Amino acid sequence: MPHFDSGALPPRPVRRGNAFEETVERVLENLKLGIYAAGTRLPPERELAAQLGVSRATLREALAELQAAGYLESRRGRYGGTFAAQILPGPAAQPDQGDAHDLEDVLLFRRVVESAAARLAAEATLTPAARAHLRSALEEVDCATTETFRPKDARFHIAVAELSGSPRLVAAVADVRAQASDLLDRIPLLQANLDHSQAQHRELTEAILRGDADAASAAALAHLEGTERLLRGFLA
Repeated sequence: MPHFDSGALPPRPVRRGNAFEETVERVLENLKLGIYAAGTRLPPERELAAQLGVSRATLREALAELQAAGYLESRRGRYGGTFAAQILPGPAAQPDQGDAHDLEDVLLFRRVVESAAARLAAEATLTPAARAHLRSALEEVDCATTETFRPKDARFHIAVAELSGSPRLVAAVADVRAQASDLLDRIPLLQANLDHSQAQHRELTEAILRGDADAASAAALAHLEGTERLLRGFLA
């Protein structure tokens, strides 16, 4: 039997591309809407995975990260399962309307400037030094620890902008990355998201280095969407 109140709607299926991040967003959304009321058990894994349209492996990964972050609890025994926490931790427990508007403004501006930077970088005639610069930034973020990931991630995205040849665009990317970093510092680091981000960084780098502007812009937007899902889920 579904574990929803009669007036509640089940979660919408996620789209392909950022399945882990969107699954986290959907579960957080339903926690905050009260569809998963405080202290109540979530639907069984098979049922919830079907509702969300994701694999059980992706769902388990998302639930494990949310449990580690304090949004869910796991209980053993005959009446065990995954339960909504009695009190949601952090900013997600008390969303602020002004914060939500600022969040959307930052995310929108970030999509505009970073996708443009990726496109221009791919269209540019890159010198060997420029190519080495991008590869070096990618290698640094690839080797980053959880403690150093966010600053090295920001440095990678600024390196992409530097290849565009526009100092103003570099400044815009640096500014919006600083604002995004302030927001990201308010949510937990999820290892599955970091692993996914690394793969997306490599895809973006490859598109730029082979001069495929459409693929570079699309890769940048897909990468940003994953982060947006998490920020909206935790902060909106």
